[in-house]
Amino acid sequence: MRITGGALLLTSAVLAGCTTELGPTQAELRSNWDAQNVFPQNYKTDLLAFLRTYLNNPVGIRSASVSAPVLKKAGPGERYVVCITYNARDTFGKYTGPKEAVAVFVSGKLDRFAELGRERSQTGEAEGEASAERQRAPREMCKDATFAPFPELEALRR
Repeated sequence: MRITGGALLLTSAVLAGCTTELGPTQAELRSNWDAQNVFPQNYKTDLLAFLRTYLNNPVGIRSASVSAPVLKKAGPGERYVVCITYNARDTFGKYTGPKEAVAVFVSGKLDRFAELGRERSQTGEAEGEASAERQRAPREMCKDATFAPFPELEALRR
């Protein structure tokens, strides 16, 4: 079977035309992202449920405070972000020192949680540049946060 140059050119043109409509447009992606920015009405309840399982010892937390949800740059756009500070106990009952964390909400629900940083890893080695960069972004989200007491976290039980 012999393929002529015209048939090959026609087939190439048809296939090239098929590839231009793959995936959503940038405008559609942006619209979907923005549609997920729903104010987290129950942000404290979501945080308490998460921290009950996240912390090794959720009993006797001290100095707990939380910021109100605010739209901040997170990823390719904005998300509602809540900042938290607390001093929790370890599994042996000793306080580990004050910690800061950031929670990111998508569609009104807790999506991501990250403790803001220790300068050294658990092995005692200094963290690399990539890790330092990952810590810088969440820390920027909370630098201007206005905190209020979070007594519900201090009253948390197992």
